[in-house]
Amino acid sequence: MTLGSHLQELHGLPAFAFPDAGDTPADASALPSPESVAWRIAVDSYDSKEEWEDAFARFLETVDTRQVRALIVGAWSDAYESGPDEVIKALVAARDRLPALRGVFLGDMLSEECEISWINQGDVTPLLEAFPDLEEFGVRGGSELVFPAVRHERLRKLTVESGGLPVEVVRGIAGSDLPALVELDLWLGTPEYGGDADVADLEPFFAGTRLPSLKHLALRNSEIQDAVCTALASAPVVARLEVLDVSMGVLTDDGATALLTGQPLTHLKKLDLHHNYLSEELRTRLLETLEPAGVEVDADSDDADSDEEDDGTVWRFVSVGE
Repeated sequence: MTLGSHLQELHGLPAFAFPDAGDTPADASALPSPESVAWRIAVDSYDSKEEWEDAFARFLETVDTRQVRALIVGAWSDAYESGPDEVIKALVAARDRLPALRGVFLGDMLSEECEISWINQGDVTPLLEAFPDLEEFGVRGGSELVFPAVRHERLRKLTVESGGLPVEVVRGIAGSDLPALVELDLWLGTPEYGGDADVADLEPFFAGTRLPSLKHLALRNSEIQDAVCTALASAPVVARLEVLDVSMGVLTDDGATALLTGQPLTHLKKLDLHHNYLSEELRTRLLETLEPAGVEVDADSDDADSDEEDDGTVWRFVSVGE
């Protein structure tokens, strides 16, 4: 699967692209009200005529940023070679001008701008430190991503999208104290693209003790989806979830059977397993077991495809890799 469109919303607000340099209006009267949209600021990743920090400076001078509630950072110059250090510095420097900021997404790029596993990141936690009132934070890209353990009192949603999430990032998030976090969404990816976490590294998420408010857990887009589901079958955190998402990965009958024969799942509002390698028999069993209890089950195989070699070796793939 490729990412075919930019983010359509952030923090419950529709995305709006701040105009390019040549199209910037003389004043803000031609733009949406500052609090009504999630402002997307981006430059060309290839041969950019303007650095991202310069586009952001125009934004600061044009929009009443005291009312801005959400920012989407799109492509910065040469994102396939350079991380967002200057982007993060610019945002941190402007923190006093963004007192209402509650949502940030870093790296909203499509494949033609920069493949997800080519996006260079860095240490993104200075943004959490600079904005203690932030409620939603998202990052796309796992290459060079750094996320040491932090404490943040108000963050409610954390998303990290990658074709391969480094184990140190997984451990950093797992070691973080996030008492208000309701939704956690991690795309674990594959070893080929740097996703070297094992199921043992996910144990703090299964226990959930550092995430007392968690209601929506997504551990997805991985080759170890069966092992993840086997662990979730007896994980203490599941009993208090409303949404469990193990989609986009290499999920087979083994993992799905472990879920079904483990602790009850009938309290869930939704179980998401889309993009999977389940047999029709087990897919039917999932639906017949959970849907009568009111659980919304997405067991669609979507575009999951496998290749079989002459020697019988079967290759299965996650939804988002490169």
